[in-house]
Amino acid sequence: MHPPEWHNETGMLYFSYGSNMSSRRLARRVASARFVAVARLPGHELRFHKIGRDGSGKCDVLLTGDHGSLVYGVVFDIPTREKSILDGYEGLGAGYDEKRVSLLTDGGEELRALTYYATRIDPALRPFHWYRNHVLAGAREHGLPADYIAGIEALVTIADPDPARHALESAIYDQGKGS
Repeated sequence: MHPPEWHNETGMLYFSYGSNMSSRRLARRVASARFVAVARLPGHELRFHKIGRDGSGKCDVLLTGDHGSLVYGVVFDIPTREKSILDGYEGLGAGYDEKRVSLLTDGGEELRALTYYATRIDPALRPFHWYRNHVLAGAREHGLPADYIAGIEALVTIADPDPARHALESAIYDQGKGS
């Protein structure tokens, strides 16, 4: 039996492993995205070496070919008509390219989805604090394994030289809190 295709007439399955795992962050980009499943991508490692437009490190799924390595993430269903919006945020053709991947859900189901991978990398880069916090928020929200989350928490980050951007990126988690 073959896994479901990554798209149909109205939507596509998108595997997020970075900041878009956070439903609040993704909703600001593609409001109609709907959660499907938590999944893992074997043969890959999570890295923060993609050269971001702001000069900091962003997430990448680096192909290792090692069946012992894997990346956890979240599968969302996104309307096909909104793929171009996601492509714009992800920088398709300007730092990221896309590929179809086979994933395994916690329930053992195999899914096919689209994901983005870095084409411009620099292993010396570090993510900004706020970017790593988006990744952590999504990992915690979707109950990724504690040791996987601990690895993200242990990542060395740097301060964003633009305090207004840091405040803007962090503010989405303040919504709904009392004053």
